Amino acid sequence: MITFLLSLVALVVGYVVYGKFVEHVFAPDNRTTPAVAKADGVDFIVLPSWKVFMIQFLNIAGTGPIFGAIMGAKFGPAAYLWIVLGCIFAGATHDYLSGMLSMRHDGAGLPEIIGHYLGKSTKQVMLVFSVFLLMLVGAVFVYSPALILGKMMDDGLTWVYLWCGIIFVYYIIATMLPIDKIIGKIYPVFAISMLFMALALMVVLFVKWPTLPELYDGIYGENYTSPIFPALFITIACGAISGFHATQTPLMARCVKDERMGRPLFYGAMITEGLVALIWATVSMYFFYGGAASELGQPLTLQAPEVVTAVSNGWLGTIGGILALLGVVAAPITSGDTALRSARLIIAEFIHLEQRTIMKRIWICIPLFAATLALLFFNISNPDGFNVIWSYFGWANQTLAVFTLWAITVYLVRNNKPYWITLLPALFMTVVCSSFIMVSKNAFAFDITIGYIVGAIALAVAVIWFIVWKRKDKKKENKYTAIQKTILR
Repeated sequence: MITFLLSLVALVVGYVVYGKFVEHVFAPDNRTTPAVAKADGVDFIVLPSWKVFMIQFLNIAGTGPIFGAIMGAKFGPAAYLWIVLGCIFAGATHDYLSGMLSMRHDGAGLPEIIGHYLGKSTKQVMLVFSVFLLMLVGAVFVYSPALILGKMMDDGLTWVYLWCGIIFVYYIIATMLPIDKIIGKIYPVFAISMLFMALALMVVLFVKWPTLPELYDGIYGENYTSPIFPALFITIACGAISGFHATQTPLMARCVKDERMGRPLFYGAMITEGLVALIWATVSMYFFYGGAASELGQPLTLQAPEVVTAVSNGWLGTIGGILALLGVVAAPITSGDTALRSARLIIAEFIHLEQRTIMKRIWICIPLFAATLALLFFNISNPDGFNVIWSYFGWANQTLAVFTLWAITVYLVRNNKPYWITLLPALFMTVVCSSFIMVSKNAFAFDITIGYIVGAIALAVAVIWFIVWKRKDKKKENKYTAIQKTILR
C-alpha cells in the first residue's frame, strides 16, 4: 500500500506542478473560443465547465482505466510506474495540448491538426486510420455490454442480439442529436457514478490495508506472462496515454468558453483517469497477489469484467453491483457513441460538409453506421472476434498517440517552445508501438529479440528524421524572416 499512497500523491503533485508548467508552455489567453465564434446549436455549444469536465472524463475513460489497469496489474508494481509517469508526462500532456490545439484551430478534429503539422499525406492516412479506429470502438462497445446484459436475462443469444439493436439505435440518436440533448445530460451522471465507485473501493483498500507487492520488492509480478516491454505499455493505455483521447478532446474543445479552463478540463481529466486506473490496479494487485481472490471465493483466472463484478459485489454489496453494472455496461456504451460522433465530425470536416442541417448529418451517418454494423457482425459471428478487434484496437490506439505527439512536437518547435515535453514521449511510444507490432500474435509474432531490434531501429530513424526536419524547418524560417525584413525596408 506504500507504493499506492506515493503514487496517489505523485499524480496530484504532477497536476499541480507539471500541469502548470505545460500550461505555461502553451500560454492560453482570453481569445474567443470556437464554442462562441462558431456556435451552431449542434456541436459548437458553450457548456458549463463542470459539465465539460465530466463529459471529457467519461469520453476518455469508458472502461479503459478499469479493464486496462486490471490486466496491467498482472505485470506487478511496474503498473504503478507506468500509470504515474505515463499519465503526468505523456497522457495528460497529450490530452491538454491536443485539446488546446483544437481550440486554436477553430475546433478542428485530429486528422486536420495532424495534417496541418505533418503534411497532407499524413492527414489522409490519419483520416482513414482514426475513422477506422473509432468504428472499432463503436463495434466493440456495442457487443460487450450487450453480451453482459443479455446473459443477465437468459443464457441464449436472443437477448444479446436484442440489446445489440437497442444500443445501436441509441448510438444513432446520440450521434445525430445536438451534444447537449443526450450526452450533456446523462454523461455527468455516469461520470459521477464511476468516480464514486473508485472512491468507495479506495476506502475499502484503506480499511483492509492489504499486503501488496511494492516497488522496493521489484517491478515484476508472479503472474505476468508477457514481457513488460512493450506489452505493459499497450495493455494500460487509457490510464497512462491513449490516442483515442485526441479524437475526443475536440468534442469538448468545441464547448469550452475560455482557453484558460483547459488545464483542469483536459490535463485534469486525464489525471483523474489516472487516479481511477491507480485504484483499480491496486484492487487488482490485491485480487491477484494479496489474497482477495480467495476471500471472494474466485479463481485467479477471472477476466477483467468478471473481476469488476466480483470485487464490486463482494466489497460494496447491492450498491456495488449497481456501480459494477454502470462500469462494465454504461461506460463502454458512452465511449461508443462519442466515438461515432467524432467519426461523423472528422468525415464532415474532411469533405467540408456543414453539420447544422440534420440531413447532412444523415448523409454521413448512413455509410458510417453501415461499416460499423459490418464490424459488429464480424465481432458476433467470429468466436474470437472480440479478442482480434481489441488487439488491433490496442495497437492502433497507441499508434494514434504517436502521430498526435509528433504533430504537437512540430507545433512546439515552430513556436519556439520547449518541444522536449512531447518529443520524449513521442520517441518512447514510437519504440513501444514498433516493437509491439513485431511480437504481437495477431501481427508478425516474431521473437521478442526481433521486436527490440526493430524498436531500436525505429528510434534511430525517428531521431535522425527529427534532426534533419528541424534543421530544414529552421532554414525555411530564417529565409522567410529575411524576406520579411527586406520587404519592410
